[in-house]
Amino acid sequence: TWTNIFYCLVGVFFGQIVGVLPGIGAPTAIALLLPLTFTVNPTSALIMFAGIYYGVAYGGTITSVLINVPGESSSVMTCLDGYQMALKGRAGAALSIAAIGSWIAGTGSVIILMTFAPALAKFALRFGPSEYFALAAMAFGLLTVFGGEQPIKTVISTLIGLLLATIGLDIVSGLPRFAFGMPQLLGGIDFIVIICGIFGVAEVFNSIEEPEEGELIKQKMRLRDLFLTWEEWVASRWAIVRGSVIGFFIGMIPAGGITTASFLAYLAEKRYSKHPERFGTGAIEGVAAPESANNAASISGFAPLLALGIPGSPTTAVMLAGFMMWGIRPGPLLFQTQPDLVWGLIASMYIGNFL
Repeated sequence: TWTNIFYCLVGVFFGQIVGVLPGIGAPTAIALLLPLTFTVNPTSALIMFAGIYYGVAYGGTITSVLINVPGESSSVMTCLDGYQMALKGRAGAALSIAAIGSWIAGTGSVIILMTFAPALAKFALRFGPSEYFALAAMAFGLLTVFGGEQPIKTVISTLIGLLLATIGLDIVSGLPRFAFGMPQLLGGIDFIVIICGIFGVAEVFNSIEEPEEGELIKQKMRLRDLFLTWEEWVASRWAIVRGSVIGFFIGMIPAGGITTASFLAYLAEKRYSKHPERFGTGAIEGVAAPESANNAASISGFAPLLALGIPGSPTTAVMLAGFMMWGIRPGPLLFQTQPDLVWGLIASMYIGNFL
């Protein structure tokens, strides 16, 4: 219906704005809008929230590429090569491949989600604590192997990150850890705050240190300069496919999330590449893979929510609160009791990805 298409458009547009603004994020945006949708049709509201989710996944790319500040945690890996492409005058190409990769990955994920939702639910049900631990250990192992020329620096950085992640209330016992009696630390340290500091502040200091000599080059930007060249498309097409596959399966696992998907897709692409030394210097594959992965994961993340009633990420956890508010119980019976809601939501993703 036109009403639902309008809500989809609003969600995608608002999601991209949220993605551009560092520090807000999809969970916060949806949580703020949730009380306003109490009287709205649940299908329309969920379509809008889904649009915000994958709109944010693309919106964060814009600041990552242009000013080296990730607007969203899933865009961290895009900074590494996207910003280097911008410095070489290929910012338009980086944003283009992010949009194209996101659309291909998103559309493919919707088709698979629509076709295999019951089977995906059974697969996700097999994941328990040991599988989550193995996934985290694998991610840290890949970071150590592919993180750079000096693995010890990566190990130290990983340990510092784990230490920062333990600050706040313990999930199991509810006791404060490393809060030192400060109420502000009880909620932990937000990931987006850290990455904005690491990337954004570092970029400011780099700009201060750079000498001001040189001449300003005035150049007209032609429209065709903003699009991909044939060579760039050939270099990135398989990166899109691999990123889509990795993103879809990581997003389908509860607690996988779009950030994990983008990290693993980037590392896998670097491992697969014949010229891994190009990564970090402006390789277009380094933009295509994580951008495809985070969009695929944002859509496949609805599989555990709809089929099992288990949120796969903070964003879908907020959506689960919306289900409860509307008196709807997500799970295996949802496909029988609320078919209009489920298939309306899935169908809207085709339009949302195009928008």
